[in-house]
Amino acid sequence: MQTRRSFFLSCTAVGATLAVPISLLAAVSPQAVEGASAFIADLASQAIKILQSSSDKIERREEKFRGLLSTGFDMPFIARFVLGKHWRKATPQQRADYQALFAEYLLKSYSRRMGGYSGETFTVAAARPAGKKDIMVKTRIVQPGGPPIKADWRVRPKNGQYKIIDIMVEGVSMAVTQRSEFNAVIRQRGIPGLLQALRARTEKFGVAS
Repeated sequence: MQTRRSFFLSCTAVGATLAVPISLLAAVSPQAVEGASAFIADLASQAIKILQSSSDKIERREEKFRGLLSTGFDMPFIARFVLGKHWRKATPQQRADYQALFAEYLLKSYSRRMGGYSGETFTVAAARPAGKKDIMVKTRIVQPGGPPIKADWRVRPKNGQYKIIDIMVEGVSMAVTQRSEFNAVIRQRGIPGLLQALRARTEKFGVAS
């Protein structure tokens, strides 16, 4: 995630929950689809506004950005999905440590990428149900002087709010990719090794670049 493409996606991968009432039905309703589409458009607008702000110092912008990220994503769900089958093997203490480290790792790795916005535009192209629980929101990011980027956001209504549970960039799931990376670490070093690696990466990030 070192390229400007992944940076901008990480910057838009945030969002505060909208004050849009939704019903948790057995199947996704048209109203929920519309709400998810508005949610993604709104979170992108908020993220870009933070990045464009010249009145706030980098620390303040980072704080705002991390706040959007932490409320827009279902961190516990994503963390458990990424750990996969190893979740069942982890002790209660390892699970608690992993959940905390994973959330902080994502927050810090995304929030420190705050210098790469250069005029990209973000539009929602379409939204559709994805199974009985989720909505897939298709978006298009136009880069000045570069090809457009297609990103699909998997959104799940939860407790009357919308939460992002995955992003697919050009058809590649970020959650599945992270799951593969973590699985490789666990095969070599076990769950303690993964926790150690996450702790080391998080400490290396620091507060702000």
